Amino acid sequence: MSRRVVRQSKFRHVFGQAAKADQAYEDIRVSKVTWDSSFCAVNPKFLAIIVEAGGGGAFIVLPLAKVWQIPDYTPMRNITEPIITLEGHSKRVGILSWHPTARNVLLSAGGDNVIIIWNVGTGEVLLSLEDMHPDVIHSVCWNSNGSLLATTCKDKTLRIIDPRKGQVMTERFAAHEGMRPMRAVFTRQGHIFTTGFTRMSQRELGLWDPNNFEEPVALQEMDTSNGVLLPFYDPDSSIVYLCGKGDSSIRYFEITDEPPFVHYLNTFSSKEPQRGIGFMPKRGLDVSKCEIARFYKLHERKCEPVIMTVPRKSDLFQDDLYPDTPGPEPALEAEEWLSGQDADPVLISLRDGYVPPKLRELRVTKRNILDVRPPSGPRRSQSASDAPLSQHTLETLLEEIKALREQVQAQEQRITALENMLCELVDGTD
Repeated sequence: MSRRVVRQSKFRHVFGQAAKADQAYEDIRVSKVTWDSSFCAVNPKFLAIIVEAGGGGAFIVLPLAKVWQIPDYTPMRNITEPIITLEGHSKRVGILSWHPTARNVLLSAGGDNVIIIWNVGTGEVLLSLEDMHPDVIHSVCWNSNGSLLATTCKDKTLRIIDPRKGQVMTERFAAHEGMRPMRAVFTRQGHIFTTGFTRMSQRELGLWDPNNFEEPVALQEMDTSNGVLLPFYDPDSSIVYLCGKGDSSIRYFEITDEPPFVHYLNTFSSKEPQRGIGFMPKRGLDVSKCEIARFYKLHERKCEPVIMTVPRKSDLFQDDLYPDTPGPEPALEAEEWLSGQDADPVLISLRDGYVPPKLRELRVTKRNILDVRPPSGPRRSQSASDAPLSQHTLETLLEEIKALREQVQAQEQRITALENMLCELVDGTD
């Protein structure tokens, strides 16, 4: 007599639920371009969505708190004006990814098949990785400390790259045999999780050990849908969420050291297909409700939050669900990383909710453009190596200081008038 053994996991009953209608963002014209991207990015404060616009390149940024503060004075700077413009690609840029541990280090990849790594604090190109990809780059992912990159390309090759050495460390041709786009992300254990298509156009997921690319650790066929599967990986729980473009569902799997290594957990389903999706960092979740993931699902003209929770009866903080997680504070400066140093992410506790740390002193040797407010009015052509602030910038800053002082003076006069009125009322009462 056989007995079925159910695998033990605290994530077997992860429950997905769409937020109420009053929590959704309405009347958003999501971009209709055919690029296989999530079209959405989110952090604990803001939601950014790529929208439809003539000429392309437009996006909106919405505050998640939904409380808008209108200033008492007219802003001196046009907020649609960029702080810095990075120019280096010869064709359209389709991939952006921040370094996980180094300050102001940004990766970009474009239709020119080139990967450029920038220091956005100074506007400099740190590294340019050319002649590594003969065709369009589909995805790029950093490992946990930012020492390696995993890339997928239209030539059907999965590559592991050391960006500072400018070398392909190892590669695997046809990790998925189909011609449709493939995606790859690093896992907590250093493995590579991939999504792609079989030769018969079935969607497929795989798990690979970069030290032995000959055979997959796991390979599973899923279905025959056409949508590219976008993987979102949570290293704290080792859960990967698969969101297909055009699907009306989100499937999630737990990655473990036990066969079959990639374990199906559940599926969140809804009526409307998703045009794109954003994934909230762990520090933006509500730990009091045992929320372990939150997505921002894009419809044709709406953005809808989808919340994933692990039901628990206790109201106490659940230590097993919320280990210390990577925070926003960088562990390295850009120059340190470029010189060869590596550091793990700076971890924070979510026990009392996320509290932003005090900004530590910068250790950069060059002027950081992001720390300087740009002038209002028309922008002049300016290179990243420009010397200190121009006379035009100084005059603009002085004008803003003058305007703020006038506002303070007006407020002080108003306070004095109110105090006089209060004294008159008190005297009249006596």
